Amino acid sequence: MTSKLSAKAHVLLTLAITVLFFLPLYLVLVNIFKPTDTIIANPLSLPFQFTFDNLMAVLTRPDHLIYTSMWNSIVITGISLIVVILSSSMVAYYIVRNDSKKTRLLLVFFLFGLMVPTTIILIPVVKVLVALHLMSTKAGLIIFYMGYYIPFGIFMYTGFIRTIPRELDEAASIDGASNLRTFWQIIFPLLGPCTSSVIIFIGLWVWNDFLNPLIIIGPVKGTTITAGIYRVIGQYSVDWGQMFAMMFLASLPIIILYLALQKQFVEGITSGSLKG
Repeated sequence: MTSKLSAKAHVLLTLAITVLFFLPLYLVLVNIFKPTDTIIANPLSLPFQFTFDNLMAVLTRPDHLIYTSMWNSIVITGISLIVVILSSSMVAYYIVRNDSKKTRLLLVFFLFGLMVPTTIILIPVVKVLVALHLMSTKAGLIIFYMGYYIPFGIFMYTGFIRTIPRELDEAASIDGASNLRTFWQIIFPLLGPCTSSVIIFIGLWVWNDFLNPLIIIGPVKGTTITAGIYRVIGQYSVDWGQMFAMMFLASLPIIILYLALQKQFVEGITSGSLKG
């Protein structure tokens, strides 16, 4: 009897959590096809007055906001991911394969970077970027993401590389391969599941970041997709239809990315990418 009640409670809890997480997606999906006045009157209702006006208004804006902000986010996220993946995987390989007191201290040093919120270091970062004349540039924002997310990449790759046998390195060394060649030709191709996890985690964080692009790049120059959604909000009124349409279009690339890497992402989580 107790086990049956426990099972029912587990099911109810699962359903409640599912509804809680699905509610924001439901709000976006139903409200992009409704006029603004209907959204204000009842945001939870289904779109009985079905319309594509919100999507068309966003796609045909004179300032091309959706296209410029989407492109900027793709460039910034893509370059940040490439640099973080390449640098953090190489550092993690060095730390794991040269296990010593020095490399363990180096790993702890990098892991300290996971404990610092971005809001705490934002003012020093801005001062550094101003001194380097990188403020209000995409390069400055990319450098900020590189420095902040490389520790997470090292953490992920370190746990995964520990599961790869050292015999592969020794066999490559016997064949005359250098450490660099061994890493790129043998080890790095085996890191696919972990790389997928890093792409999804960091890609999601960079893509959805709002405060840092708003401050480092500015609200207008080089707008990212989150700042683009912010620009839809007027000073005295909000076009809710356009805002929900922007949110829907902004989420599509991340959803597509997750669906494309879902299998490897799950494999990376379960096969050691989060092991210490």
